[in-house]
Amino acid sequence: MFNDFQNTGWGKRFARAMLGFDSWVDSTLYESGQRARQRWESFAAFMDRFHVSGWRKVAVEVSCEGLTLGALGSVVMLSLATLAFQETSEDWLKKQDLAVTFLDRYGQVAGHRGIKHDDSVPLEQLPEYVVQAVLATEDRRFYDHWGIDPIGLLRALSVNARSSGVVQGGSTLSQQLAKNLFLSNERTMDRKVREAFLALWLEFRLPKNEILKLYLDRAYMGGGTFGIQAAADFYFGKSVRDVTLAEAAMLAGLFKAPAKFAPHVNLPAARARANDVLQNMVEAGFLTEGQIFLARKSPAAPVDRRREASPDWYLDWAFGEVKKLADAGKLGPDRVLTVRTGLDPSIQKRADSAIEDALRQYGRQYNADQGAAVVMEPLGLVRAIVGGRDYGASQFNRATDAARQPGSSFKPFVYLAAVMTGRFNRDTVVDASNLCIGNWCPGNYGGAGAGRVPMVNALQRSLNTAAVWLSIKIGEAYWPRGAGYHQARIATLGRSKIVDLARAMGVVNTPLTDTVSLPLGAGEVKMIDMAAAYGVLANGGRRATPFAAVEVRNSTGDVIYRHDRDGPPAVQVVPADKIAIMNNMMKEVVNAGTARAAALPGVQVAGKTGTTNAYKDAWFDGFTGNYVGTVWFGNDASTSMRNMTGGSLPARTWHEIMEFAHQGIELKNPYGVTDTPAVASAAGPSGGAVTLGAPQRPATLSRRSTETLGGIEEMMRATSARLKRADMAPTGTITMAPASSIVRLGPPRGGSVAAQPN
Repeated sequence: MFNDFQNTGWGKRFARAMLGFDSWVDSTLYESGQRARQRWESFAAFMDRFHVSGWRKVAVEVSCEGLTLGALGSVVMLSLATLAFQETSEDWLKKQDLAVTFLDRYGQVAGHRGIKHDDSVPLEQLPEYVVQAVLATEDRRFYDHWGIDPIGLLRALSVNARSSGVVQGGSTLSQQLAKNLFLSNERTMDRKVREAFLALWLEFRLPKNEILKLYLDRAYMGGGTFGIQAAADFYFGKSVRDVTLAEAAMLAGLFKAPAKFAPHVNLPAARARANDVLQNMVEAGFLTEGQIFLARKSPAAPVDRRREASPDWYLDWAFGEVKKLADAGKLGPDRVLTVRTGLDPSIQKRADSAIEDALRQYGRQYNADQGAAVVMEPLGLVRAIVGGRDYGASQFNRATDAARQPGSSFKPFVYLAAVMTGRFNRDTVVDASNLCIGNWCPGNYGGAGAGRVPMVNALQRSLNTAAVWLSIKIGEAYWPRGAGYHQARIATLGRSKIVDLARAMGVVNTPLTDTVSLPLGAGEVKMIDMAAAYGVLANGGRRATPFAAVEVRNSTGDVIYRHDRDGPPAVQVVPADKIAIMNNMMKEVVNAGTARAAALPGVQVAGKTGTTNAYKDAWFDGFTGNYVGTVWFGNDASTSMRNMTGGSLPARTWHEIMEFAHQGIELKNPYGVTDTPAVASAAGPSGGAVTLGAPQRPATLSRRSTETLGGIEEMMRATSARLKRADMAPTGTITMAPASSIVRLGPPRGGSVAAQPN
């Protein structure tokens, strides 16, 4: 058939066409290959011209690698720069434009924060030697570099190497300003990188003189002062316009180490530092030896401020809270404010000294270098904050900003979540035997299981196995009926209920990542949040959001905010009857459990100790009917302490603060606790009595007295205002107590961790 088709005319034409197509394909492929080979040979001949060998080849290879790494580095640097520039905003220069005067709960001025617009001294009005002293000491090449000074950095490294220590810093003045404006004081590489980018950004956006002026106005200079004008007034009682050369040298020596060289703290060190500044001015070419002779011979004599103390930790936190109110539009357009706070200066001083005394006496023994404390009322009004050992050395507030593991002080959330299921109460028997979730097997201190014990005893002894067992039982209470039993999933459900409860009670500023060890306090929390959560226990189940501002007045004296009127309501977040069950268990932790050192004679105390893995953190969180307090000890680098438990130094320090705070007031029991304390004195870790000898607290007015005086004050203000409006003001002067001298609080609104001794 096919042969017949081939013999036809059409068949012959088709065969010839196919042969032609085949020839075309063959020739095309051949010619294409030839042309490709010719092009490759031409390219190879061209590239041979660039062939190098020997040292030239090494140089080329290094250059190529450098370009590759440079491209990758540029991408990384761009990403870091993007993160740094996110710190800025359209109104970045006005971030601290509030001028706030803070009053304590008695109406006395406690301190200032923000910028005081009416007393900022222009740069051109500063004595020339003031600016020269700062530049000679902080950044001699300020007007020559572009934000980062490689020459200055090399000089600092050389000087430090010769001196076998850190004598000069390598940061420019622009970098220091970037840190002050946008960043924290944490010592990390990430912060230094962002600081460098922001310094470049500032140099691009602002002229040199404005950068210098901002630096002089925003730097912390010790004694609670910010800026050289405030420092001149604090240390010498005069404007910076009027300081002498010797005084200017002393002020310039404060910028990098105010805690070390503040004259009211260490006058000899301050004068020695001033001499170094004078010598720097000579070396920088600003002055001659003859010009500084008198300043060396007659050093500055500062005002005696040794007995004054500033509640800087409290004021920093309060200022942040006021800024939040301002940003939320609750304070109107006025930027000059007077804020009456809940700060109790006597409790604040006692808390400061208690933390410092504890670290000075026992810090080396326990290998601990930091401590912090929060004291507040059960409904959230904060009375005192200690954010660390030395504000001058580090302004990082460990009480409000640090996230640390709470250890067993987190267990009340576990026990309360169990109580809220309706299946557990004080005397319910719980299983504290050894158990495992998957391949994770928690243990108690000593390693042995404790068998079946009443719930109150499990909390009193801080048994880890009981807390984990309860987390499973909580999950079982909410596990769908008919669903197959799956221990790991049930435990996860139980932990989610615990986290939900902690959130509702105030632990809102940390993630509380779910892990099997979460019931033992493996999730990080902040101290201020723990105080808020324990406040819910103290007050009977109402939300206790921490706050500082009782009342805010604008620059004309008008009340623009009152917490009892404008603040969030204290809504009921936990049923009161469940709180009563919990508090009657937690009091036994103090009366006969791990926190005996916190007991107060004649005062019923409830609380919980906490010790984390490897002794990195030690807590005591406790409360009475009057106050809530949390105390923490540890190290900034999260290094291990030497066997410090929550029941040792934290509980004893809490006792020392609260023994003082409860003097001269009407004592109240925690909510739901009706019996009297079972102990007459605080017991130390060894069982002996602790005699702390708290000094007598100054007497205070009762609430009814303060409310009465407040009413009289308001009547006098109203009468005075009417007289002025009627143009009938008397010629004499009526002296009245300050508007914020009276505290009037409205009625409460309804509404894997290793086992450690705790």
